[in-house]
Amino acid sequence: MRKPPIHKSFLNAFRGLFLMIRSERNFQLELLALAVNIFLIIYLRLSETDAIFILIISFAVLTAEIFNTAIEKICDFIQPEFDHRIGFIKDISAGAVILTAILSVVVGMIVYWKYIFKIMF
Repeated sequence: MRKPPIHKSFLNAFRGLFLMIRSERNFQLELLALAVNIFLIIYLRLSETDAIFILIISFAVLTAEIFNTAIEKICDFIQPEFDHRIGFIKDISAGAVILTAILSVVVGMIVYWKYIFKIMF
């Protein structure tokens, strides 16, 4: 099978992102969280290192959500009827997202704490 031209590969990837934005509520909420984090990075004037930590973990959550959605869609395609084994796979996939989201909250608390403390006192 011949590989598509590079511009087609990029178009397909961006189409996938657009589909996630348009159809997945959790992805939309996570994009909102990214926007809030970008605002806080600018407003609180985070150091480059702190900003990088926030951006990496924010994009990790988005990436985990994309993988979770892909796994769920594959499972639904393979087995449209209810199956405990498929449910187990979907739960594990969702668990990866929640773990990444928990880590993002912890990282956010660690990074933002010193900036908010500085504003308050």
